[in-house]
Amino acid sequence: MTLNFYKNLSNDYVKLLENGNEHNIIIEVGEPPVMQTFKVHSTVLCYRCPYLYDEFKKSTINNNDNIKIIQKPQISVKVFNIIIKYIYGATVNLEKVETSIIFDLLMTANQFQLEELVERLQTFLIEKHLSWLKLNFSKIYNSSFQTDFKTLQNYCNNIFAVHPDLIFESNDFNTLPEAALVSLIQRDDLQLEESKIWDYVIQWGTAQIKTLPSNIDDWIDKDFQILKHALQKCLPHIRYFQISSENIMEKVYPYQQILNKKLVTDILKYSMAPGKPITSTIIPPRKKVEITSSIITNKHAADIATWIDKKRITYDADNNPYYFNLILRGSRDGFDYKVFWKLCNLKTNLVVVVKVKDTDEILGGYNPICWNANAKIYYETNDSFIFSLKNGNIKNHILSRVKNASYAIHNDSHNYGLNFGHNDFFMYSSDQFHVGSICGYEKLIRTTKGQFHMYDYEVFQIKKR
Repeated sequence: MTLNFYKNLSNDYVKLLENGNEHNIIIEVGEPPVMQTFKVHSTVLCYRCPYLYDEFKKSTINNNDNIKIIQKPQISVKVFNIIIKYIYGATVNLEKVETSIIFDLLMTANQFQLEELVERLQTFLIEKHLSWLKLNFSKIYNSSFQTDFKTLQNYCNNIFAVHPDLIFESNDFNTLPEAALVSLIQRDDLQLEESKIWDYVIQWGTAQIKTLPSNIDDWIDKDFQILKHALQKCLPHIRYFQISSENIMEKVYPYQQILNKKLVTDILKYSMAPGKPITSTIIPPRKKVEITSSIITNKHAADIATWIDKKRITYDADNNPYYFNLILRGSRDGFDYKVFWKLCNLKTNLVVVVKVKDTDEILGGYNPICWNANAKIYYETNDSFIFSLKNGNIKNHILSRVKNASYAIHNDSHNYGLNFGHNDFFMYSSDQFHVGSICGYEKLIRTTKGQFHMYDYEVFQIKKR
C-alpha cells in the first residue's frame, strides 16, 4: 500500500517558489508599468516545464550574481503567476479569474507545452463558461485549430454541425484555417444542404486567391488550376451525388475544371441518367440529427414550425424548414429570470418550451419579434402564439393564437422573465411559470390556472434553413 502526501508536497514547493531560496533563474514577465520578476529553479523547470528549462539553457543574459534571466514581455503577470504556481505546486486557482484571462492562460500553457493543464483548461471553459465561448466563437474556433486544441475543436464542431450558420455566415468565415473547414465539411452530421456547402467552399477558396478575376467568365485555365490547388483538401468531402440536377448545372458545372474529368462525367450521368452505372465513389447522404433538447423531439419541433408558417399539413420531422438553435437551458444556464434577459434580450424568432414538474405537460410559446429589457410596455404582433404539446399521457395539443394583438408580448425585466399576453403565460420567479388570464390569446393552454413548478425550460432561436 502506498501512502500519498501530495498536498504537503505541493505546499512545500509553493513555499520554495515564494521564498526564492537558492534560485538560479529570474524570469521577467510583462512590460512596464505592469511588470514582475519571479525567482525560480532550473531543477524544478527541468522536470515540470521543459520549455522554460530550454529557455534557461539558451539564455545569454546574466545579472551581477551570475543568475540567468529569461524575459517574457508578451506574457501577462496575471497569467504567469497562475502558470508558475501550477509548475511548482500542481494547483490552479481560477476563482474570480476573468474568462478572457483563462483563455490567455490556455494559450500560454500550450506555448509552454503543459499538456495536462491545456487539456484541463479546455474542459473547464466548456463546463463553466459556455456563454463566453458562444460570444467568442470565431476567435475560439480559429485559435483551436491554430494550436490544435482537440477538445475545443470537437466542442465547436458539434455546435456548428447543427447550427452551421454560426460559422459559415460569420464575418470571419473567409479567414477560417483550412484544417477547420475540412473538419467541418467532412462531418456526416453537418446540417446544411450539399449545394450550400459547395457554395461556401468555393467562396472560401476564391477568398484565399487575391489574383482571381471577380467574374468567372474572365477566368483562364491557370485561374481554375490555382483554385483547384487551394481546395485540394476540401473537394474530396463534397457529396456531389446529393446535389440536385438544377444545382449541378447552375453551381457545380461552371467550376468543372477544378474537378477530376471522370468525376464530372459521373456527376452529369448520375444527374441526367440515374440508372446508368458509374465508377466514382458515392459518399452517403449526411445524417439528420436530433434537435438539441432535453424537452422536445424533432416531431415536436416540426409541429411548432407548422404553426409558425400557418400550414395546414404538418411538416415532416426530417424535413423541418427551420434550425432550432438552443440559446438557453435552465438546468445548464440557470433558472433565475435575470439569466433569461442576459441571454435572450432583443433576440427575435424565439421558441420557448417548458416541462412541467411531475407531469407529462410541455407548454410553450413563439415570439417572432423580441422581448426588450429596457421597455416596460406591450409589443404588438399577430404572429405569436402559445401552446401545449402532445406528450406521454397528453393526447392532444393546444394551440392558442393571438386574440388581442395589443397585448401579444409583455416586456417587464424588473418583475418577470418572458411574458406572453397580459399574463396569459409568463415566467415569474426562479422555478415558477404561470398560466393566468385569457387576454392576449384565444384560450388557456392548461386546465389549471395559476403558478406551476417546472422541471426544466429551454429557449430556441429559429432560422430558416
